[in-house]
Amino acid sequence: MTRTAVYPGTFDPLTLGHLDIIRRGSRLADRLVIGVTTNPSKTPMFSTEERIAMVRQETADIGNIEVVGFDSLLMDFAESQGASMILRGLRAVADFEYEYQMAGMNQQLNDRIETVFLMADVCLQPIASRLVKEIARYGGDIHKFVTPAVAGQVAERIGQKGQRG
Repeated sequence: MTRTAVYPGTFDPLTLGHLDIIRRGSRLADRLVIGVTTNPSKTPMFSTEERIAMVRQETADIGNIEVVGFDSLLMDFAESQGASMILRGLRAVADFEYEYQMAGMNQQLNDRIETVFLMADVCLQPIASRLVKEIARYGGDIHKFVTPAVAGQVAERIGQKGQRG
C-alpha cells in the first residue's frame, strides 16, 4: 500500500521554507503530491503554470514528488490523489491558529484524511512568500530566502533584470 501525502500551497514564490517542508515531508510518505493552487484572496506574482514549473525545477532531485495544479476544495483534490494525509508547515503561533481551524474544517469534510503539521526549521521560520515579494519590490536582497533560480525569476518579474535582490 502506497502512503500518499498532499502538500498544498500557492508557492508564490517557492521559498527555502517550502523546500524544507517538502524535503522533510517526502520522507514521511511514499508519494508526496505538491498541490499548487489558486487563492482568491491573493494576487499572485506568477501564474499557476509558472509556479508549477518553479516547484518542479526546484524539487527535481527528490524522487517521490509529483507537482500538480488544482483549483478545487483541498479535500476533493487530496481524495482524487489517493492521499491519506495533508502536510502543512507551521512557522508561528498565528499559523497554528489558522491551520488548526482549517484542519478541523477539513476533518468535517473528509475524516479519512489526516492533517500532519511540521514545524519550520528555526532559521527558516520568518520566511513568507508575501514578505519575499515585498522585499524584492523594494530592491532588497532575497537570496537568503529563496534559491538562486527563484531569486532570478522574481527579479525578472519585477523588472530588476540582472540585479541581485
